Parts: sequence; structure tokens; C-alpha cells
Amino acid sequence: MALATLAAIQQKVRRLTRSPSIAVLSDDDLNQYINTFVLYDFPQNLRLFDLRSTFTFYTQPNVDVYSTESSNPNDALYNFKNKIAAVHPTAFIAGIPVLFTQWRDVFYGYYPQFNSINSNVATGDGTVGPFSASVGGTPVLQNNVVITTIGANNNAMTFVDYPQNNEQGILGWPNNTSSIIPAFGTINYLTGDFTIQFPEPTIAGNAIVAETIPYQAGKPICILYYDNQFTIRPVPDKAYAVQLEVDLRPTELLSTNQSPDLEQWWQYIAYGAAKKVFEDRGDLDSVQLIMPEYMHQESLVLRKTLTTQANMRTVTIYTQGKQNYGPGFWWGAGWPY
Repeated sequence: MALATLAAIQQKVRRLTRSPSIAVLSDDDLNQYINTFVLYDFPQNLRLFDLRSTFTFYTQPNVDVYSTESSNPNDALYNFKNKIAAVHPTAFIAGIPVLFTQWRDVFYGYYPQFNSINSNVATGDGTVGPFSASVGGTPVLQNNVVITTIGANNNAMTFVDYPQNNEQGILGWPNNTSSIIPAFGTINYLTGDFTIQFPEPTIAGNAIVAETIPYQAGKPICILYYDNQFTIRPVPDKAYAVQLEVDLRPTELLSTNQSPDLEQWWQYIAYGAAKKVFEDRGDLDSVQLIMPEYMHQESLVLRKTLTTQANMRTVTIYTQGKQNYGPGFWWGAGWPY
């Protein structure tokens, strides 16, 4: 059986680029060329059926926005923006198809973000506080709380929330990009109770204003994908499985006995890596020499996807399309919720 491992790819790249010695092309540099092509060029050149998959994450009660996770490798959304090449409809929540959109105007057209402004949630007394009060109209959306007042020097003191968990958030300066956020207070999203201590004295008798967006939690039926974030409405009242169709990025090749996700890809990867070597050397004549075979290998890799798609009938108004769903197991009994 022909080998299709990283070692075979390395050998072919060395032959194509006339680099038999590590003095000419080190193993580290060679692997860098190979994996640069695998991770960054390959998924953008070709979107293959073999890399189409189902991605699942789970909602949390009272949390509406789900972003790429960078700290917890066990989180489903860990490094999502780099691992996933593209996201496709249809989305399913709790197994039921829901509205999926990438347009903010469509999403917020269905679920407007109307701020509730409480112009006298508390009153300044000439000190920095602390002040304790309740915003009213609860629960309130995370990342949408604003507490503000005018300080004794007539400058506005404005603080926004930074969620810490499903229930609590801290109040800090807006647009804080530091990993450590100085806390001037806390807020409970479910009860609306907050405590804040201002950095400068307040004006006695001046209003402390709270801006929030109240909501009613429920079973989600709409999802927005924008800025590498998923926003869900209604805000979930419990944990639900969210399933999406995605294009995965190919797996990085780290050991010499490791093969690509599909072994057939090994020659395409070798030609792609060789092309990058020649480009860095400024050897454009050699790039042109390998391009015919590079394109041939690309067509071979794409063939399986084209054949698979050719077997699928085009959805029309007369076929069972993506927006036409039957009741399934729940015939005559309604949805399970």
C-alpha cells in the first residue's frame, strides 16, 4: 500500500524542490510549509464534502451570546474561529429547526433591543458611595447594563457590565480590553440588584441612571451568527443543544506517521507545500513548472465532492426542502415543548 503519511509528504516536497538535505531545507521549516498549506490554504481553496460536519454546543440558562473560547480547551467553542472555516444553515436547537441568520437587521428586527432607562434608580449624596439599588424590569441582558452619573467635576462617570457567570457581573469602565478588569461594583442580572462605588464624588441630589434591556427567558427559536459570535433568542431558560452545519479546517500534521484526514490528499498537500517553498525562494519559474500537476491534484481531491453533490436533487418548491418539515414522531401530538 502506498504511504500517505507526513513522512511521505516530506519526501515528495524535498524531491519537488530539489532540497534533499536539511542544510538546504530544515525539517522544522519543511513542516511549517506543509502545515501552513494544510491549515490556511487548503480550506480556502477547496470546500470539501469530507470536511462538512455537525458542530454542537450547549446553551446556558440566561446567557444569550456565545463567543469563541480561548481559555478552556474542553469548551466546545474553544478556538472556534480558527477551527471552523464556515458556518451554514440550517440550525437546530433541541432538535427543532430554527431561524438562522447572519444579518443583524433581520435578527434585531424580530427581537429589538429597546433599552429600559431608569432615570432615578438612585441619587448622589456628594460622596463616592457605595450605592446600592435595583434596576427594575428583570431579568436583564448581559453585556447591556449601563450605570452612569455626573461627578462633582461635571464629568460623566459611566460603567458597563462584564459578565462573570450566568447570574453575576462586575461593573467597570467601558471598552476595557485588559484581561484584568478593575471592578467598581457588581450586578445581579436576575434580580437587578447592583452596588457601585464611583471613583469621584457624586453631586448631591443628582440622579444615578441605569440603562438595561429586560427579557423573558424561553425556548430559543432564532440564532444570529455575526462577528464569530452566536446570539440566541429568546434568551435560553435552560440548557439546549445547538447543532450547526460547518466546514472544518483540515487536521494539522504533527508526527511523521500521521496521515491527512483523507489519505488521497497527500500529493495535493505536497505540491501545495512545494509551491510555497518556491515562492519564498523567488523561484517563480519552478512555480510555473509544478502548477499543471498542482491543479491536476486539486481536481482529483475535488472529484469526490463533485460526485457526491451530483447525486443530490436540487431543492425546488415541489420537493421536501430545508424549510418544509413534518411533525415526525410528534404527529398529532404537537411539539415536545
